[in-house]
Amino acid sequence: MPIDETRTFTPIRIAVLTVSDTRNAANDTSGDTLVDRLTAAGHILAARAISRDDVPLLVAQLNDWIDDPKIDCIISTGGTGVTGRDVTPEALAQVQDKDIPGFGELFRWLSFQTIGTSTIQSRACAGVARGTYIFALPGSTGAVKDGWDGILRDQLDSRHRPCNFVELMPRLREG
Repeated sequence: MPIDETRTFTPIRIAVLTVSDTRNAANDTSGDTLVDRLTAAGHILAARAISRDDVPLLVAQLNDWIDDPKIDCIISTGGTGVTGRDVTPEALAQVQDKDIPGFGELFRWLSFQTIGTSTIQSRACAGVARGTYIFALPGSTGAVKDGWDGILRDQLDSRHRPCNFVELMPRLREG
C-alpha cells in the first residue's frame, strides 16, 4: 500500500525484547536486525532487553514497558514456537486487553512465501495492552525481516494509507 508523502511522519517510541535462553548482547542478531530497521525507518528505540523464556519474567518486563509513558510499542523476537520453553504468546495473553489476530495470520502468510509449510510452527501474535501495541515475532533474523518489512514498517508509519496503527494510538485507551 502507498505512503502518502503529503502527510507528516510521526516517529514512535519502540521497545525491543529478545526472548531467549541462549542469546546475549553479543549474539542477538534478531534484536540487532529489528533495531536497525526501526531506527532506519525513523522511529526511536525507547528500550531494549533480553529475557529468558519464562512467563513471570516476561509478564513483568511487558508490564514495566506498558506502564512507561515513553514507550508506544513493544516488539519481541523469540519464544513463539511450539516447544515447552516457547512461552511468549502465553505471557502476552496475560497482559493484553485486545488480540490482533490478523497480525499472526498475515505474518504466517508472508512467512510461507519464504519458508513454506514450516511457518505452521510459528505462533507470532499481537495485541494491545493498556494503550500499548505489542507484536511478538519468531526469533530468527528471517522472521524479523518478514515481520518488519512485510507488516510493521507500513503499519507503524503514520503516512501509510488507507490506514495504519499509528493513527489509532490516541484512541487505544477509549472505554
